Amino acid sequence: MPENNPETHVIDFRAAEQLLAARDPRGAVKLLDSVIAAHPENTATRLLRARAFFAAAQLRPAELEFELVLEREPDNAFAHFALARTFQRAGRDEQATRHFRLAAALDPNPEYLRAARFDDRS
Repeated sequence: MPENNPETHVIDFRAAEQLLAARDPRGAVKLLDSVIAAHPENTATRLLRARAFFAAAQLRPAELEFELVLEREPDNAFAHFALARTFQRAGRDEQATRHFRLAAALDPNPEYLRAARFDDRS
């Protein structure tokens, strides 16, 4: 079956990256659903789907995917940062603060450090 071909999944993953870059997050999610069905343990695919959900303003699915990534990779600074942005967008500032600070502690990326301190609040 072609849909179970690992090469097809790689192609779908790469195409989903392109769709997300082209601002078609819903199209990216559709492509990634079959990849995740075949490879539910693949964290990179889950992270890409979480980003696509976030871009599509599907905050609860994004939250669940980012949390799943963090269960598998608790030291993933980007996943903490992205989850914090998801919480922030949903108005859950206390949870956002926690994950912004975790991201900054794991990686001193200037963007993470700014978010952890909320320097941009006006």
